[in-house]
Amino acid sequence: MKIFPAIDIKDKKCVRLVKGNFDNKTEYEISPVEQAKKYKDHGFKNLHLVDLDGALTGETVNLDIIQEIIKNFDLKIEVGGGVRSFESIKKYTDAGVEKVILGSAAIKDKNFLKEACQKFPNQIALGLDAKDGYLSVSGWKENSNKLTLDFLKEINDFGASRLIYTDINQDGMKQGPNFEETSKVADTSNCPVIISGGVSSIDDIKKAKELNNKNIEGIIVGKAIYDGDINLDELAKELNA
Repeated sequence: MKIFPAIDIKDKKCVRLVKGNFDNKTEYEISPVEQAKKYKDHGFKNLHLVDLDGALTGETVNLDIIQEIIKNFDLKIEVGGGVRSFESIKKYTDAGVEKVILGSAAIKDKNFLKEACQKFPNQIALGLDAKDGYLSVSGWKENSNKLTLDFLKEINDFGASRLIYTDINQDGMKQGPNFEETSKVADTSNCPVIISGGVSSIDDIKKAKELNNKNIEGIIVGKAIYDGDINLDELAKELNA
């Protein structure tokens, strides 16, 4: 199972939000580039990157930092945060990003998702963020009134190459992911699924593996690393376990 350590960038710093709330954020001393180096040095090959400034503005605000990370470290990077145009997708893919994550824009406009998958084959990931079974959009401020599984069935044949499923109630809470709901999503999805939100300990990584669901490709680990609940040496041991 792939492990995606996370870097959320806001105002050029590494930050973590609780339940996506910009008013409830923790800033960390380490720079995004230094944090990426740390992950690389521990043997991680994948990286989950979120441009929180981009999420607010719809622009590729931290493209320079992301380019620097790609240039310096041989990491497979997925990037999300306010990607709302083909132009933004192209900026990221030209920079060497492996997968560009579409979230709110794809939920609000399914044709945008469909066209993006056609224009950028194998480079589009779909980010579905859900609360109590319903999809949320616009930085989790709005409920879309769409049931996650219903929406997934509608777009399943569009050609997304990865699905990142986040349970908002768990995000940043460090109480463990919603494995039950993620399994349902993985059983429905035509593309591989990444577990996101709530990872609190190495046990959560082990539990994810024990699901033994062939369509769950990996898991994202964020706040628990920054807060020291998960030691990177320990986490690295799970890479090949």
